[in-house]
Amino acid sequence: MELVLTTVTPAQAGSLSIGYADAFATLDVDILDSVMLSPQASDLVFEAASLETVRKALAVSFAAAPFDWCVQPTTGRRKRLLVADMDSTIINVECLDELADYAGKKAEIAAITERAMRGELEFEGALRERVGMLKGLSTTALQQAYDERVRLNPGARTLVRTMAANDARCVLVSGGFTFFTGRVAEAAGFHADRANTLLEGEGLLTGLVGEPILGREAKLAALNEEAAALGVPLSETLAIGDGANDLAMIEAAGLGVAYRAKPIVAAQADAKVDHSDLTALLYFQGYRADEFVTD
Repeated sequence: MELVLTTVTPAQAGSLSIGYADAFATLDVDILDSVMLSPQASDLVFEAASLETVRKALAVSFAAAPFDWCVQPTTGRRKRLLVADMDSTIINVECLDELADYAGKKAEIAAITERAMRGELEFEGALRERVGMLKGLSTTALQQAYDERVRLNPGARTLVRTMAANDARCVLVSGGFTFFTGRVAEAAGFHADRANTLLEGEGLLTGLVGEPILGREAKLAALNEEAAALGVPLSETLAIGDGANDLAMIEAAGLGVAYRAKPIVAAQADAKVDHSDLTALLYFQGYRADEFVTD
């Protein structure tokens, strides 16, 4: 089986010497080629009998390494569909927690968010509980939170625009709210977005969320539906997220990536991005830096 190991170091880290010999010491591999994708990223192409065996061995070798890496088959690296979580993945915050701040309840609500993202609470129930605590908050807080708190994470716009320019469909799928996903999707360049709806009346939040709630299974359904609409197999899809409600789509995608993720997600993903920015997902697909769309 022909595999490729991609390593990506953070720009601020400079050039790192990666000990491939030590990493492959316990593996029976045949090195075929080495390709520089940028000063921070490179591919190592090799033959090996088992992808899972290589992944497990490298996870041990690179456990404390200050760079991100991904190993996968060389065929089908460039994906036709990107499905991305929004909060703490494409953007820098959890929007519900920021709304809670305007209601004076951030600590209380953020604690529930953290437990839900770790998989300790059922997502749908936790969402209803947190939204209920915002009852009576002025809807003007939505725009205020977006303007004052929401920022695209580094590399997000480049990731989406580069994949879109190469005929991939890019969809933002969030357990958060359409008020934010619509704006974030436009800012980053996504083709479409799916999310929950905050119900309001007379300029105030009612404390209710539209049903059915988009959670873990709905994110998986979105991945399947978008792939079917494109006529592509799941092997040609890429999913990224950070919380437990992203796990099903991450496990189902051809390449499932955990971004600064909770342990339950990081343990199951095909690859992790813990050190570099979201352009790591482009390098994982074999894009060179000079192919990035940055405008």
